[in-house]
Amino acid sequence: MLFPPDFLTRLEYLSILSKRVFRGQLLAQRRTVQMGSGIEFSDHREYSPGDDFRYLDWNIYARHGDLLLKRFQEEQDLHVYLMLDCSKSMGFGNPAKFDLARQVVAALAYIALADLDRINLMAFSDTIIDEFPLTRGKARILPLMKFLENLEVTGESTSISRGVQGLVHRSGRSGMTVVVSDLFDESGFQTGLDQLRYRRYDGHVVQIHDRKEENPPMLGDVEMVDVETDSNRKVTVTEKNIRQYKKLFQEHQGSVREYCRNYGMGCTQTPSHVPFDDLVMNMMMRAAGHAPAKSGTGG
Repeated sequence: MLFPPDFLTRLEYLSILSKRVFRGQLLAQRRTVQMGSGIEFSDHREYSPGDDFRYLDWNIYARHGDLLLKRFQEEQDLHVYLMLDCSKSMGFGNPAKFDLARQVVAALAYIALADLDRINLMAFSDTIIDEFPLTRGKARILPLMKFLENLEVTGESTSISRGVQGLVHRSGRSGMTVVVSDLFDESGFQTGLDQLRYRRYDGHVVQIHDRKEENPPMLGDVEMVDVETDSNRKVTVTEKNIRQYKKLFQEHQGSVREYCRNYGMGCTQTPSHVPFDDLVMNMMMRAAGHAPAKSGTGG
C-alpha cells in the first residue's frame, strides 16, 4: 500500500519535528526587505529622485533635514516546487523506487503546507506528465495524495532539463525546488540542474536507487531489458563486467555528490528500501547542521 493508514500521523510527526529542528530558520528565510509598510522596521536609505514621498521618514526630516526612506521586513511565504521523476526506470526495484519517491514528495509537501508555504508538484519523464497546481493549506494534502496515487511510470526516457523548463515556464517566481529522481538521464543530469541554478532556484536532489542497481546479482548468459524503451539484448556477464559496472555506478553517484557540493545544492542519496520518514528526518537534520542519524542515506 502506497499510503498506509498511519501515513498522515507520521506526516504530522515529521511536521512537528521540522519546527523543533529549525527553530525559526525558515521564518528568517521568508523575510524580505520591502519599501514602505511591513511587519518590522529594518533600516533607512537615502531618498532618490522618483521615490514615493509616502515612505519618507518625516520625523527625521523635521529634526535633521535629511530625506530618508523607511524600509521594513515583510514576511512572505516560500514557494516549494517538487519535481517527481515518473520515467519507467523509477518503477524498478522491490520496493519500487517510484513508491518511495511518491512518499517522500507527500512528506515534504505536508511539511511545507503545515508551515503555511505554497507547494507545486511537477510530474515529468521525457516531458511534463502532469501537474498539481500551486496551492497552500494542510487540507490540500489529501487531494495531493490522491494525485500521487494516480500517477504511473511512463515515457521513454528521463529528461530533467525538460522537466525544469516546464517548471520555469509555469512558476510565477523562484523558490525551493526538490528533484526526486534516480537521475538516470542519458543527456546528463547536470543540464537540468544548471537551469535551476541559473534561474536562482534553491535546489535539493533526492536520488533513489535499488540495491540491485548498485550490486546486480547476475553472471553468465542473461537477457537484459531496457525498462524505459523495452528493447532487449542477450549478453554474457562476467565478473569483470560486474566490476566495471559497479565502478561506473559509483562514479555516477559520486558525480551527483560532487556537483551538489560544488554548487551549494542539497543532496540526499538513498536505496529504495529506506522508510520515507527516516529519510526525511535525516534530510532535516543535515539541513539544520546536525549530525544525521544512521540510515541508508548519504550526501
